[in-house]
Amino acid sequence: MYSFDSRIRYSEVDSSAVLTIESLIDYFQDCSTFQTQDGPATMEYLKERGIAWVLNSWQIEIKRLPKLCEEVTIGTIPYTLKGPMGLRNFFMKTKEGEMLAVANSVWTLFDFEKGVPTRVTPEIIAAYPVENKIEMDYQDRKIAIPEGESYSSEEIVVRKHHLDTNNHVNNGQYIRMALESLSDKNRNVVSLRAEYKKQALLGDVLYPVVIKSNMGDNKVYTVSLNDKDKEPVCVVQIKVD
Repeated sequence: MYSFDSRIRYSEVDSSAVLTIESLIDYFQDCSTFQTQDGPATMEYLKERGIAWVLNSWQIEIKRLPKLCEEVTIGTIPYTLKGPMGLRNFFMKTKEGEMLAVANSVWTLFDFEKGVPTRVTPEIIAAYPVENKIEMDYQDRKIAIPEGESYSSEEIVVRKHHLDTNNHVNNGQYIRMALESLSDKNRNVVSLRAEYKKQALLGDVLYPVVIKSNMGDNKVYTVSLNDKDKEPVCVVQIKVD
């Protein structure tokens, strides 16, 4: 397990002084980046070899979002490294040990020079000691687009601030886009899933389509961020109570 401590900042909260979903995901991504940069398989190591981790899917379960100035611990637990695949959990908990959110993620190590997935190296295995995975209700990384009431939201042009160090749209930015596409702004998100299908680049245009459905007592919004050919680039499922 790798973890670091933090305190919820003013720049990370919404108008109610509660951590935003986007900032929660940023914390998780920062945690895995910190672990990577501690070596030996740093981002520089990966770049020299023309390889990088590509995120396939997120599943995030939210018990409670922390408030401004709460002290928290963010952690990540790699639990599978096999062939080109890497699976890891994330969590955020309070200083007192209250679990706030848990997550699962599926990654592929990709060789961008050859255009194919590639096997993990000894250095990568050394960088990410595997442990037992967190107890949670693991769901399929594939997200089926349901039938139901739907609407199209405002198109989104990919700008420089959407990009990460690989010059692709950052994983968290897709979720920001999906959340901003919802007409229902007064929502309490209890879980979300994201399936990444393609990479969007600078100047691309994404066309969000939102489908409303129900799952038990919860409302579910499935947001398909489509390309110009109406093919999904990323699908995000957001469950609210």
